[in-house]
Amino acid sequence: MKARIPRGAGAPGNINAIMKQAQEMQANVAALQADLDQREYTASSAGGMIEVTVTGKHQIKSLTIKPEAVDPEDLEMLEDMIAVAVNEAMRTADETAEQEMGEVTGGLDIPGLM
Repeated sequence: MKARIPRGAGAPGNINAIMKQAQEMQANVAALQADLDQREYTASSAGGMIEVTVTGKHQIKSLTIKPEAVDPEDLEMLEDMIAVAVNEAMRTADETAEQEMGEVTGGLDIPGLM
């Protein structure tokens, strides 16, 4: 049994329109990715005693530790508070990127994009 191609589906005009849409989407995605990479995301833990700011590229921009968060007898707790704040900032960056990319790509899952 032969597969039938709908009339007009192979017309050069349709292919050109699809290619143009793909190029526009690619340009929009590239611009958004550059914007997301430059953004900063801040999160805190332990009631604000630890605050971290990261970029969209997952680079730590700043880390603030209030003196009352430092207990020389319990450095493990300080380490945990830092990890919580860093992980939360990274999660926020990832969720923002995923949401905004989804809006630009119309929900398409494009490999290698994120």
